Amino acid sequence: MPIPVLVTDAEYRRAEDLFREVEDFDCAVAPSDEAGLAAAIRAAGVRHVIVGHQKYEGPLYDALPRGGVIARFGVGHDGVDKNKATERGLICTNAPGVLDQSVAEFTVLMLGAASRHLAAMDADLRAGRWQPRTGVELAGRTLAILGLGRIGRAVARIASRGFDMRVVGLVRREMAPPPDVDVVTTDYETAVRDADFVSLHVPSSPETHHYMSAARFAAMPRHAWFINTARGAVVDEAALYDALAEGRIAGAALDVFDREPYVPVDPERDLRKLPNVLLTPHVGSATPQANRAMGSRALQNIRLAVEGRYAEMDVLNPDVLERLGVSGR
Repeated sequence: MPIPVLVTDAEYRRAEDLFREVEDFDCAVAPSDEAGLAAAIRAAGVRHVIVGHQKYEGPLYDALPRGGVIARFGVGHDGVDKNKATERGLICTNAPGVLDQSVAEFTVLMLGAASRHLAAMDADLRAGRWQPRTGVELAGRTLAILGLGRIGRAVARIASRGFDMRVVGLVRREMAPPPDVDVVTTDYETAVRDADFVSLHVPSSPETHHYMSAARFAAMPRHAWFINTARGAVVDEAALYDALAEGRIAGAALDVFDREPYVPVDPERDLRKLPNVLLTPHVGSATPQANRAMGSRALQNIRLAVEGRYAEMDVLNPDVLERLGVSGR
């Protein structure tokens, strides 16, 4: 008998063909807001849900039965309270690795658009202004990658092999440079000192909240562009606005924001009003290939839980397995 699963509406639309055709699951659409999702769980009596990047703080964990799965449709999981889930006996999972190429490609596309002023020239031409702008070639330019996880390394590969860029990686612990990275350092100021572009690839957590602060923007060269396809909460958007408005950095290309859909953290600091900012609505992983892979991985995690194969799951809160009296080995 098919396993009933609720999928939040935005995520269902992103991989609808998969959710409709999979034979061992009965996937149904549910609201993304927490109150609506919790009500749908209780009404349907399901044990497992697939959710997006929204923040879930309480009702979701009360609605699901012990041993249920909260599967993230994606990699970042800062919207899921792992401690609360563990207390309730709920297994949290994500889908590592499945969107690396998609986000890395998008990051480099934003970098290229910034280097040649594509958004500004498109806006000029649509407004009837013929205003050519001079850009820069990427070959030989320095890209600082803050965080050399899977996506950071994929960005390094494309930038180094595709555009012959010099890549500097910021890491937490001393290590030898991985392939396609020229230099690694544990010191932020050293990483960005000579950068033409600074690309952020660190996860969102209490420790990294507003990691990109006024002081860190001040350490960037004035000619450098800042790119964020990671998480909005890692950036102090008020500090970023000030750095951009005052010309202390050249520009920013942003796909993620502290509040989504985007709302300025300060009405007087609206990033949409600045000419040196390229903005997109959190679409770094929005490709059919990545969407299907994220949906498949989420379903696979639920399938493994049903079969008791916990060691093969992408478990984010492993302590819950002991609480449930099952083995994750």
